[in-house]
Amino acid sequence: MQSYTGFAQVYDLFMDNVPYEEWCIYVRSLLTEYGVQDGIVLDLGCGTGKMTRLLQAAGYDMIGVDCSAEMLEIAARQESEGILYLCQDMREFELYGTVAAVVCVCDSINYILQKEELRDVFALVNNYLDPGGMFVFDLNTCYKYETVLGERVICENREEASFIWENYYDDQEQINEYDLTLFVREETGLYRKYEETHYQRGYTLDTVKRLLEEAGLVFVACYDAFTRQPPREDSERVYLVAREAGKQRSKGGPGPLCKRSAKTGSDA
Repeated sequence: MQSYTGFAQVYDLFMDNVPYEEWCIYVRSLLTEYGVQDGIVLDLGCGTGKMTRLLQAAGYDMIGVDCSAEMLEIAARQESEGILYLCQDMREFELYGTVAAVVCVCDSINYILQKEELRDVFALVNNYLDPGGMFVFDLNTCYKYETVLGERVICENREEASFIWENYYDDQEQINEYDLTLFVREETGLYRKYEETHYQRGYTLDTVKRLLEEAGLVFVACYDAFTRQPPREDSERVYLVAREAGKQRSKGGPGPLCKRSAKTGSDA
């Protein structure tokens, strides 16, 4: 599966309807509510780095991890000095030390298709969190795949690019297949065609809670997206909060296992 290759070129163009600033305010409110006022934060599945840069502007030292080199290339071209970007698969990511919090938004977690692999992701998050560190992430719900996206075709035509997005939902496997056809205008004025297939899986709350706990994290809360209300049957997106609980704080107080600077990428 080659995802976010051709799409990377026009991702921000077609995502211009997403209110990232409002999403950042919400994510930051969750972080501060659960004690993460500052420090190093990992944006897992950071894409082109929009949320990463907004959280940096809010005062956090940011690391961005994504498996798409094309998306990270776009992120690195933005005016955002001090952000460390790493091209890594979230199922196998490695950091220099621990972080105060991990955030993962824009349904990046839904791209993990196997429960065992999702538990592995959660275990890595737990491993790289400071003692008591927080994990904030969102999920598209099964309801959204079954009712809103499944068997639906979405099209959009713009001068710079056009796309056809076909959805097929397997309710037995709870996997949504996105067949994406893109036409991207080049400097010559001609359009190049790209085709990508993406897969996302819906997870029940009970399954996610169990996998978090198996990975060593403590489930804290689940909210209907951008509220403090519990999820509804027709919630399309939910946010979950979990906490690291297994590490011992040092006598000198909380801190990373290997203290490092996100701005320089060096160990200290």
